[in-house]
Amino acid sequence: MIRFNVVEKAFQTKPMEVSVPSCRPSEYFGKYVFNREKMFKYLPSTVYAKLVDAMDHGAALDRATADEVAAGMKRWASELGATHYTHWFQPLTEGTAEKHDAFVEHDGKGGMMEEFSGKLLVQQEPDASSFPNGGIRNTFEARGYSAWDPSSPVFVVDDTLCIPTVFIAYTGESLDYKAPLLKALSAVDKAAVAVCHYFDNNVKKVTAFLGWEQEYFLVDEGLYAARPDLLLTGRTLMGHEASKNQQLEDHYFGAIPTRVAAFMKDLEIQALELGIPVKTRHNEVAPNQFELAPIYEECNLAVDHNMLVMSLMRKVARAHGFRVLLHEKPFKGVNGSGKHNNWSLGTDTGVLLMAPGKTTEENLRFVTFVVNTLMAVYRHNGLLKASIMSATNAHRLGANEAPPAIISSFLGSQLSKVLDHIEENANEDLVSLGGKQGMKLDIPQIPELLIDNTDRNRTSPFAFTGNRFEFRAVGSEANCASAMIALNTAVAEQLVIFKNEVDALIEKGEPKVSALLQVLRKYIKESKPIRFDGNGYSDEWKEEAMKRGLDCETSCPIIFDNYLKPESVAMFEATGVMTRKELEARNEVKWETYTKKIQIEARVLGDLVMNHIVPVAISYQTKLIDNVFKMKSLFAAEEAEKLSAGNVAIIKEISERTAYIKEHVDAMVEARKVANKIASEREKAIAYHDNIAPMLELIRYHIDKLELIVDDQMWTLPKYRELLFIR
Repeated sequence: MIRFNVVEKAFQTKPMEVSVPSCRPSEYFGKYVFNREKMFKYLPSTVYAKLVDAMDHGAALDRATADEVAAGMKRWASELGATHYTHWFQPLTEGTAEKHDAFVEHDGKGGMMEEFSGKLLVQQEPDASSFPNGGIRNTFEARGYSAWDPSSPVFVVDDTLCIPTVFIAYTGESLDYKAPLLKALSAVDKAAVAVCHYFDNNVKKVTAFLGWEQEYFLVDEGLYAARPDLLLTGRTLMGHEASKNQQLEDHYFGAIPTRVAAFMKDLEIQALELGIPVKTRHNEVAPNQFELAPIYEECNLAVDHNMLVMSLMRKVARAHGFRVLLHEKPFKGVNGSGKHNNWSLGTDTGVLLMAPGKTTEENLRFVTFVVNTLMAVYRHNGLLKASIMSATNAHRLGANEAPPAIISSFLGSQLSKVLDHIEENANEDLVSLGGKQGMKLDIPQIPELLIDNTDRNRTSPFAFTGNRFEFRAVGSEANCASAMIALNTAVAEQLVIFKNEVDALIEKGEPKVSALLQVLRKYIKESKPIRFDGNGYSDEWKEEAMKRGLDCETSCPIIFDNYLKPESVAMFEATGVMTRKELEARNEVKWETYTKKIQIEARVLGDLVMNHIVPVAISYQTKLIDNVFKMKSLFAAEEAEKLSAGNVAIIKEISERTAYIKEHVDAMVEARKVANKIASEREKAIAYHDNIAPMLELIRYHIDKLELIVDDQMWTLPKYRELLFIR
């Protein structure tokens, strides 16, 4: 009866009433953000001008200016009820970190005064040895620095002023995601501007844009609390599929459940108040799976907003009696969750570089940036896979709608024809790259539809979708900065190489357009292996990808090796994004994190087996045995044997499965002991991947079979049919 009571209690949760502001979203958007409007109001005009220059052009701020900015920020934050401030940064934990300090100092007269100086705004000293650092910092070398990023506006959460910052070691190496991301964005800006000058000398800046799509699951908090595996690992380590899950395809874009809609409204209001431009919400494919997506933003700000919204989702969900699951594969047998990263480049002159134009020159520019992106993805396809790989995302890739763990790019028939035409023709004409075309349906009530110049391919990890590339392989739990660092750096390096080759031809007397097309033609041929418009799930594609020389490795720890390949190190160092030392440190963190994730799952599964599964199965088996003996005393021997045959078969099956489970749990413990003695983090992670992770699935198979035969009222853990359907 214990599990039944927990389930009933969870289902009795009532929707929380949402206090919806009476004004329009545009009127409360950014209420808790120190945006340019607030800066102009709270700062002297000269200070405002200097701050805007620092935000837009990276100009340095002197200490006097920083003091005045800090004073204005504090005055604004205090009016919103803020009493504390924190440097808000993104360490290598995939989450965010913050240490809150009050706006108080001694007044020199035995009392206190509220104060916030430019020094406190610009720099703080978190303990750099207590965060993942890959050996850069020892315990006795604790000093690290967080430094203000003026390009991402500060904001207030509850009673705290949050200041987005980078996080670096005392010795200068980056220990976070923001510092290398900012360097990667600077590198692609510089390289893209140089290429843009072939077409327009007025371009002064190129911005990388990002639009993330955050998928997630919701479960009732009471059921979540009754599943230790969800609580401790973020996913269900056992659980037989429900008879009905997503096979009827009735959840996708369906009516949003009332309780979920209340949660979504509350989340959207709070996100908009924090300046996060959320726009889209809908049911996803799997039961209890949903999606949230914003309007596109500058890449650095978009990453900050995604990290903030994930934190906000967890907070708001609990207020509505839910828990948010951001694990890429919390439930076996249904779709996992991704975070599709829609990426593009745009100029300060208002041109979207990944969009076709109306003139030949505009289309040549478009083809230039698309082909160089393809070339960058082709040359570094293994690195891009490493940038999205993790112990959690490995469960999702290649299963139930997720793209495979092989990076390829879908272009669509129209763009593919254009590139093929350029490849096959030496003359300088370009095929027309028109925008949307009309399609008439033979239904009088339906107007003409506008058809995009590409279809969609949901199995493609890196698909062109009209005016952007969609990096679909990024996991829902990840910091998208990881993928954006690799992608923007690769594109920056490729654009530099492209410009050098084109300039070399021009210096030899080749006309500019001819030089551009010659190099593009070469790249189109060279990058052809990365282009694939077919079914990424098929076994035939895996064989074909291997023939094409694409990275087909599936072992997560070995995939991380791509960061330390000579071509990757050369790329990061040439663009100034990361040094070899930083890359080596990050890989140490990745291997260690992978090991710990699998280690925790193994320990949790072992505990659940011995404390829940085996005792419950044996208790039920004992009841069946008692029943068989009573049958023998009640009926004649032959009839009793016939009537109790079913129970005897179940008794035997329980014995066999519990024996298998116990044997393999013991073997898993021994395998962990062996792996834990390995000194190398890489080799230890490989041992966990090869020897321990497979045992989890073997043990799970037998647990799930027991779930089907053990008395439902005795089974202590909520089942999929209860977890996956919100009432």
